[in-house]
Parts: sequence; structure tokens; C-alpha cells
Amino acid sequence: MKTYGKFAALILVVIGTLVWLAAGGVRDSGTYYKTIGELRQMGAEAQGKRLRVGGDVEEGSIVRTSGQVRFVLHQDNLRLNVIYEGTDPLPDTFRDGAQALADGKMGPDGVFRASKIQAKCASKYEAKPGTGAAAPSRAGV
Repeated sequence: MKTYGKFAALILVVIGTLVWLAAGGVRDSGTYYKTIGELRQMGAEAQGKRLRVGGDVEEGSIVRTSGQVRFVLHQDNLRLNVIYEGTDPLPDTFRDGAQALADGKMGPDGVFRASKIQAKCASKYEAKPGTGAAAPSRAGV
């Protein structure tokens, strides 16, 4: 009976460890999309929390230096300074005027420090003015 008790205790420790790791992983990986306005409303509560902030990349704000990229996200009349220090290369669609999501944490200095960037260039997928929404047909080719 003593052997079964040790085995049961070992099983409980393993299961408890797995549950603890899973709960911590879910909590750490959970990020929520916020607008710049919502981020401002959070105030000091935003510091240290992992968040996603969306906005448009301000024209002429992208500055690339060794190891980091600085830029400004804007939404309505609000602006947010962002520093990207991630290891992944920036998406090809990351450029002036692109819609971007910065995943990271707000610093005490009011600068958002991003570890991941997602970008979408809306104009790339829109129809050209005056051409209509459909692409020309290539029938008979």
C-alpha cells in the first residue's frame, strides 16, 4: 500500500505542475486589443501589462536605428510613441500610413515598448479609383 501512496503523490505533483504551467502560459499569452484612447484611459494601470495597441503609422515617423525601430501610432487626434525592439523582422506592409498592431508593454515614460508588430496596408488591397471593385477578366488567355 505504501508504494501506491508514493505513486499517487507523484501523479498529483506532475498533474499539479502541468496545471500551474498551463495557467501561467494562458495568463502571459493573453493580450487584448486596445485603442490609443483606451490605453490613455487606463493610466498607470496599463504599465507592465501585456497589451496590443492599434493605430495608423504616422507619416514620416519611422526611424530605424541599430536594434530598434521608433515610430508613432495615431488614431483620431491621439498619438502614441512606440519603440520596437523585437527579434522578428518587420512585415513588408509596415510603412507610413499602414494600420499596425503593436504587441508589448507600456513604459513608465509613456512610450509603448513593442516586441511584435503586425501591419496591414489597406490601400494595397483596395480597388484603384475609377476601376471598380473587380479585377479585369483574363478570359481566353
